[in-house]
Amino acid sequence: MATARMCVLVVILSTTLAEDLKLKYKPTTKPVRLFTEEELKRYDGSVEGHPIYLAVKGVVFDVTKGKEFYGKDAPYNALVGKDCSRAVAKMSLDPADLTSDTSGLTEEQLESLESIFEETYKAKYPIVGYTASRILADDGSPDKSFKPEDQPHFQIRDEF
Repeated sequence: MATARMCVLVVILSTTLAEDLKLKYKPTTKPVRLFTEEELKRYDGSVEGHPIYLAVKGVVFDVTKGKEFYGKDAPYNALVGKDCSRAVAKMSLDPADLTSDTSGLTEEQLESLESIFEETYKAKYPIVGYTASRILADDGSPDKSFKPEDQPHFQIRDEF
């Protein structure tokens, strides 16, 4: 009898915890994907009604809900359709800074990049993919340091 009660209790607790986890974890509605530079350029906010994407640190975010900032003729439109990590780190809209290259940045700029990446982009916008440069080495081979399972919102079954 005690064993039956214990089994029932385990089932109830498991179900309750599973329901609680379902409420706290909301998987992405679309699988993430790999973007080349050319593909990412298509999401620059120039076409009304199309998604607006930008990448920071090789992570592609859907910033469409912030179209008043990123849409056509908006103040930060220069950042979209590309990986703009350097510009974000430097808080710059200079065309020379609209690149993923973070070499030569100061420690303060790198800290700023990390802070904005975590507290602005990851906190507000859904991740829709990664840039090829994020997961591939310069020679086109897989980057061994990239671990899909460590990436936010990345579900291996969706991509690989």
